[in-house]
Amino acid sequence: MLKGWSHVLTCTEGPVFAQAQPSVRWRLASSFPKSLDTIFGAADVLAERVSALTGGRFQIRIYQAGEIVPGLQVMDAVQQGTVEIGHTASYYFVGKAAVFAFDTAVPFGLTARQQNAWMYYGGGIELFRPIFADFGIIQFPGGNTGAQMGGWFRREIKGVADLKGLKMRIPGPGGQVMSRLGVVPQVLAGGDIYPALERGVVDAAEWVGPYDDEKLGFYKVAKYYYYPGWHEPGPQLSFYVNLNEWRKLPKEYQQALEVAAAEANLSMLAKYDQVNPPALQRLIKAGVRLRKWPADVMKAAQKAAFDWYEEEAAKDATYRKVYTAWKKFREEQYRWFAVAELGYESFAFPAI
Repeated sequence: MLKGWSHVLTCTEGPVFAQAQPSVRWRLASSFPKSLDTIFGAADVLAERVSALTGGRFQIRIYQAGEIVPGLQVMDAVQQGTVEIGHTASYYFVGKAAVFAFDTAVPFGLTARQQNAWMYYGGGIELFRPIFADFGIIQFPGGNTGAQMGGWFRREIKGVADLKGLKMRIPGPGGQVMSRLGVVPQVLAGGDIYPALERGVVDAAEWVGPYDDEKLGFYKVAKYYYYPGWHEPGPQLSFYVNLNEWRKLPKEYQQALEVAAAEANLSMLAKYDQVNPPALQRLIKAGVRLRKWPADVMKAAQKAAFDWYEEEAAKDATYRKVYTAWKKFREEQYRWFAVAELGYESFAFPAI
C-alpha cells in the first residue's frame, strides 16, 4: 500500500542494490490504445518508475490493446501467463464475477477520492485480494478518470420518457441501470462509436470526459452533452499481476511495483483534472450544448441501481460481502463530504 514509501526508496538506492538483484523482464498488456494518452500513460508511469527504483534491473514493456490480446482479454492473458501484468478496468469482467464492478465503479458509487480511501485504507484491497487470488491474480489500483460525463445525445433528453427505446453505447453497470430505464444498451469499442453515432446506429454514447471525447470527435455528430456521469463517479483502473510471477519477485521489486502503481494511480487523476477544463471550453465554443441530467432521470437511475445491487447481493455471497462493506463505507463518506466538500463547493463553484 502507500505506507512505507521512504523505506522502499532507501532500499532501492545505489549500485549495491542493482548488482545484487536479478534482471527481470515483463510484458504488460493494456486494455487501451496509445491514442488515449492519459489512460494508456498510466502504464508508462508504472514502467518508468519501476525501472528507476530498481536501477534498471526490472523492466516492463508495454503493449497497447490488440498488440498481444484484445483489450477485453487482458484478464485472461494475465491469468494464463501470456503476460505477467495487465492494465485494465475490472468491470469489463463482470461476466466472470459480478463483484468486479466494485473494483472500478458502479452507478452512484464512490468518487475518485473516496475510491482511493476505500481501497488503501477502508479495506477494499483486503476484500479483493482473495477474490482475485482465485483467478491467479494480485491487483493494484492503477488510475482514475475522476467523475465522467453522462454522454453524447443526438437529441435533447427532458425526462425518463425520452429514454424509452433509445439505443445508447453504454457498457457495464451503467448499461444495466440504463436498460431498466428503457434504454437499449450497446457495447462498442472506442473506435466504433463515432461512425455508429454518425450513421444513427446508436442515438447516444458515453465514453470518458471532455479531453478524450473531443479526440474522438463525438461533438461533430451529437450536440447534446450530458452531466454528471452518475454511472461512473470515480472509475478506477487496475494493474493485474500474475500471482505466480509476483511471488517470484524479490521483496524489493514487489515494493517498487506497489509504489509505482500508487504513483500511476494518482498521476492519471491529476492529469485528467488538468486537461479536462480547457477541453470542455473548446467543446462549448464548438457549439456543444451542455445539459444537466433532469432530476427524474437521476432519481430513477439511482433507484434502479440500488434495486439491482440488492438483487445481486441476495444471490451471491461474495458480492454480498463486498457490497455490504462498500455500502457502509459509502454512507460514511457521503455524510462527511456533504459537510466539508459540498459545503464549500456549493458556495464557491460557479453555476453552469
